[in-house]
Amino acid sequence: MTTSTSLLRSLARAAPVGATLTVAALTLAACSSSSSTTATTATTAPSASSTTATSAPAPGSTAQNLPVTDAVRAELVAARAAALGIAPSSFTGLTPGDTYYAYDPSTGTYWAAAQAQPQVPATQPAQGSDIYKAQVSSQDDGSYLLFTKPTGGSWTATNDGTAGPSPAPCPVAVPAAVAQVWGWPAGSCRPAHY
Repeated sequence: MTTSTSLLRSLARAAPVGATLTVAALTLAACSSSSSTTATTATTAPSASSTTATSAPAPGSTAQNLPVTDAVRAELVAARAAALGIAPSSFTGLTPGDTYYAYDPSTGTYWAAAQAQPQVPATQPAQGSDIYKAQVSSQDDGSYLLFTKPTGGSWTATNDGTAGPSPAPCPVAVPAAVAQVWGWPAGSCRPAHY
């Protein structure tokens, strides 16, 4: 039995009923507290004009890997579409297994990396149509994207494919702590398999 447990039991035996309940409540509160933080994302039905409120995790010294929710996926697709000036419905979503999301408390910035998947209709889309533009944007230099968002701000998408093969300079410097939580090579701006 630890000293604090022994002390709590002694207080409980010597105190009146009201004080015992207070000690019990404090014990439960102490046992349920944790030093870890959890990011919360308010979800809304995704649409081209909707935004979601994301509260920043508590400040810490290192980047925090965050779960990629449906709301975050919708925001990233919308940011990619907005950068191209096309409808978000021109994309089916993000490439499974290639989407990353983190928060860097040292700058108050959310980071994401992903590849948007364009619609692939049964017939060739008309040149210049939104779906055509989505398909072209998802090839070669525009195939992989880095996203940044300041706390309370909106996403900015940057083509990552234009950086060329490693160790070419990245178009956006991914913080070392973010690359580390994503398992990317140091100094990289994309996953190792790209």
